[in-house]
Amino acid sequence: MKPKFLIGGLVIALALAYMIYAGVTQSVVYFVTPSELSAAPVAGKAYRLGGMVAPGSVRWEPRTLALTFTLSDGRATVPVHHKGAPPDLFGENRGAVVEGSWNAEGYFRATHIMAKHSEEYKAPHDTSQAGVKEMMRTLSGTDK
Repeated sequence: MKPKFLIGGLVIALALAYMIYAGVTQSVVYFVTPSELSAAPVAGKAYRLGGMVAPGSVRWEPRTLALTFTLSDGRATVPVHHKGAPPDLFGENRGAVVEGSWNAEGYFRATHIMAKHSEEYKAPHDTSQAGVKEMMRTLSGTDK
């Protein structure tokens, strides 16, 4: 085999390996936990903060769209302020990741909320529930 082809193939393989590496490292997005943020918060710095929404902490004012809640990782808590309606899957005792920045006044100003959900599907087991009966009636096409 000619050395030119061997060197050319090696250059192409290295270029492909670099493009794959660069693509993977740029698409990976990390978030900090409330403990990590509390250890060294930098006012004005953009963060992605993840944790569980603390029970009893959610306050939403529909007229002003002011949403406040607390994110926790079990060791530390961070108060979060957001302007807008909460996502459908957002709620207490559920995971959430918020994007925004730490405020010098001691809270996290969120610009975007991503509610995390369980990856586990649970089918309804108790068919005596009125909602399940109604769903089954509409699916079967009977007018009982």
